[in-house]
Amino acid sequence: MTRVSELKDAALRAYRAMCTARAFDTKVSALYKAGKIFGGVFLGRGHEAIAACEAVFLEKGRDVYNPFIREMSGRCAWGDDAVLESARSYFGSALGCMGGKDGNVHWGQPLQGVPAPVSHLGAMVGVVAGMMLAKRFRGEKGCVGVACIGDGTTSVGAAHEACNLIAVQKLPVVVVVSNNLFAYSTPNAQEFACASLCDRGRGYGMAAHECDGTDFLQTLATMQRAIAAARADEGPQWVVATTLRMCGHGEHDDASYIPDSLRRAYADRDPLAVARRQLIEKGWLSEQQDEELNAHIRDGVQRAVAQAQREPVPDPQSLDWNSVSWKPVRT
Repeated sequence: MTRVSELKDAALRAYRAMCTARAFDTKVSALYKAGKIFGGVFLGRGHEAIAACEAVFLEKGRDVYNPFIREMSGRCAWGDDAVLESARSYFGSALGCMGGKDGNVHWGQPLQGVPAPVSHLGAMVGVVAGMMLAKRFRGEKGCVGVACIGDGTTSVGAAHEACNLIAVQKLPVVVVVSNNLFAYSTPNAQEFACASLCDRGRGYGMAAHECDGTDFLQTLATMQRAIAAARADEGPQWVVATTLRMCGHGEHDDASYIPDSLRRAYADRDPLAVARRQLIEKGWLSEQQDEELNAHIRDGVQRAVAQAQREPVPDPQSLDWNSVSWKPVRT
């Protein structure tokens, strides 16, 4: 396969993951507003290109991937069961990989390389570092770990310590910083004083990359370059991808702190619309193919959500509470 055909294949797989994530987000948002989902619902609108492009170059079962609340498209690019498992998590299905113990977006499959994240994003960078150290101790080579954080997390002490360890140990880790301009409601200007968050990566001693996270093909090329460098044992990589959250921090948040001028500036930079336009311009996707793809995706999301809603909830009296290696009994 030529480099062009490889990039085309990665682009189409990433785009499919993006469309799947958006369809799922749309569905769970509606269910939350209808009172069918309890707790929090966190969407990845505006982050789809970043997440899909980072995960599409990873190998399930070999690499380590640490997605978080806005990486649904990354989960979809990583594995085909992402929609069903996410639906199971939201509805507390006992058949899900978390056994119904999460009820949110913190599900994971550690034995397959995806740790179950916690709400403190900074802590998860150290988990990825530890998993990659374990692989080194076992003599595994050519594997990569991707740790996903946000602009706010770059100021967290746990993340700083872990990034320093990654750099000192020269671990094959790619730290992806999704800078959506707000740490919840705190704007960049009140988060850090450096000109670019790339400066922080360089400060650790990592190779730094920067891209417009709303530009699909630019983001794809940047992630490909960074992950390939880490896989080739060229040391840890630091990627800063800038975008804007096209929603609140969660569905409970109206995002009133985002200025209207900024919203208008991003109105025509929806990552899905950009990706669709770029793929059609390159001749890698037709309008008919796009329509058929999205119709198929919406049907699949509908069926997965319906299945999760029908599945049983866990029995706390008989539940195995081992979240690391526990596997549900499939019916």
